[in-house]
Amino acid sequence: MTIGRLVRRKVRAAMPPAVFLALVAYFLWQTSQGDHGLKALAQRQEDLKAAQAELARAQGEVATWERRVAGLRTNRLDPDALDERVRAMLNLSDSNDIIVPYGAGQRLF
Repeated sequence: MTIGRLVRRKVRAAMPPAVFLALVAYFLWQTSQGDHGLKALAQRQEDLKAAQAELARAQGEVATWERRVAGLRTNRLDPDALDERVRAMLNLSDSNDIIVPYGAGQRLF
């Protein structure tokens, strides 16, 4: 009985530190690997950078289209821009135009 009592006493004495160490290990694991941990933070930052790059590209495209559309508004109609777009869309030329052919891989616009 003394050996059983001794073992029980040692197990009871070791239980609180073991539970504490298990909790600390759990929280350390969650800090680095969990859904809100350091790896997830790094992944979210990479996603944010990619989204910001995509936003900048989209804003540039919007600005380009706004500039092109502004030239076609009735209060500010640019005849040269309108003529250029008509000729490009209809694939026509004027009899006074000088036509310079270029290859298929060398688009001008």
